[in-house]
Amino acid sequence: MGIFGLDALTLARAQFGFTISFHIVFPAFSIGLASYLAVLEALWLWTGREVFLNLFKYWMKIFAIAFAMGVVSGIVMSYQFGTNWSVYADKTGPVLGPMMAYEVLSAFFLEAGFLGVMLFGVDKVGRTLHFLATLAVAVGTLFSAFWILAVNSWMQTPAGHSVNAAGQFVPEDWWAIVFNPSFPFRLVHMVLAAYLTTALVVGATGAWHLLRDRGNAGARTMFSMAMWMLALVAPLQIAAGDAHGINTLERQPAKVMAMEGHFESHQDGAPLILFGWPDQSERVVRYAVQIPRLSSLILKHDLNAPLAGLDTIPRENWPPVPVVFWSFRVMVGLGFAMLGLGALSLVARWRGALYESPWLHRFAVAMGPAGFVAVLAGWITTEVGRQPFTVYGLLRTAESVSPLQAPAVASSLVAFVLIYFAVFGMGVLYILRLMAHAPHPGEPGLDRGKPLRTAGVTPAPAIDPDRARAGAPSAPLRPAE
Repeated sequence: MGIFGLDALTLARAQFGFTISFHIVFPAFSIGLASYLAVLEALWLWTGREVFLNLFKYWMKIFAIAFAMGVVSGIVMSYQFGTNWSVYADKTGPVLGPMMAYEVLSAFFLEAGFLGVMLFGVDKVGRTLHFLATLAVAVGTLFSAFWILAVNSWMQTPAGHSVNAAGQFVPEDWWAIVFNPSFPFRLVHMVLAAYLTTALVVGATGAWHLLRDRGNAGARTMFSMAMWMLALVAPLQIAAGDAHGINTLERQPAKVMAMEGHFESHQDGAPLILFGWPDQSERVVRYAVQIPRLSSLILKHDLNAPLAGLDTIPRENWPPVPVVFWSFRVMVGLGFAMLGLGALSLVARWRGALYESPWLHRFAVAMGPAGFVAVLAGWITTEVGRQPFTVYGLLRTAESVSPLQAPAVASSLVAFVLIYFAVFGMGVLYILRLMAHAPHPGEPGLDRGKPLRTAGVTPAPAIDPDRARAGAPSAPLRPAE
């Protein structure tokens, strides 16, 4: 029995889509932020500039909260495999189970083992040990991305397995399973997306404070670093996305056809449809704005190359075209907006106006959430484009769901929506409040490329003038973190 016309399968898909949409934004942010923290600490150790240490402490608090929310939201995903997708878990468990275990053993244990040292050991352990702890956390986040994307990529392009008498996928070649045909492209694309997402958040935070105080050294440093990352990585991401698209055309042609809105095959070069409204029932893109032959040039690097359409795919194997069509355009559009911001920052830097351009700072603030939106749009393109399969071409989504009734799934979906918005909404609000506080600009005389302690000489503590005037014993000032 359905709820509001929705059956258990649709509700289970909606629940998984909702929970993973919340979850994915936190790892995307923490992967990039962990690497940024490692860079900040390395720069502090190398140059001795206090501004890097202050920025490290500033973003470390934010990382801790984002990491915690990512862990909590991720735990729910594993439970859903057993409750809503038990058939899928049973059939894919021999292949995917060990890889998920490797993610815990090699990534999560590394992150969790050194996270406490990174968060609480700044003033308690040696500088080298603390930096190694920060580096271990950053490497752990990358290991986590490696294994999770290996799992997802196998579902997209399964390889290295056989099917036993019980209908289970069993491993035959672990190298082929892990390094399946789409895995390298997805790994590069996702890691670069994480770095871009973090750069946009850091850049927006720096720009926000520059609009209020152009002389804040911390804001200037974080904005400059973020704009360098954006200018360098955005073009790489576009190139990586192009290679990923060509690989997807070879391995999952129906997904690319839906992304391009190609219901019909084109024998003499396919147009690039910029905008339009895909009508899946009528098999046409209405109100299409298109550029002749450009899709063939992008996908085949030949203006006249033929491209097959969805008319070559059985109708029951089509993905939901409107969703894939528009999510892909959101992702690509935001990618080019990132490229534009990076290019404008280079122009401003060349003119010596990187910190004196309010229009650039406002643009950066507006682009702050763009990385998260692009990551979600890319995930929707990837996962909805795989439909109607959970394991592409081998296991259909309708065959993967648990034998549940719609009311049971609907009640848990409502509970997830209420709890997630309450808990994670408060967490995000707290992160935004932390970002609203300006970073410490650095103490005078210490931001000159000099180490904090050199040749066994410890700098004299700063004296609180108010306490001195009042005749109270002098006490060192506590630098803001």
